[in-house]
Amino acid sequence: MARLAVRLTPGAASDRIDGWDVDAGGRPVLKVRVRARPIEGEANEALFKLMARALAVPKSAVFLQRGGQSRTKILEIAGLSEPEAKARLTGL
Repeated sequence: MARLAVRLTPGAASDRIDGWDVDAGGRPVLKVRVRARPIEGEANEALFKLMARALAVPKSAVFLQRGGQSRTKILEIAGLSEPEAKARLTGL
């Protein structure tokens, strides 16, 4: 199971993955923008759909492990190893 740190920006002009960055602690994070607002979990749902499409996995394979109300989230992707997930995202 892959585990990815994501920095989510809701309310963007388009849904997109901006690539990898480093947070203040020096850890790699994936920068993602979604059009949905952070109201009643809409931004998280948009994130799950975008990540599932980008990783070519079903939406049901994308889980929120931590950070439901935070901009920095930890996602788990079932059926992929961490190197596989990062390789699929690097090509975007």
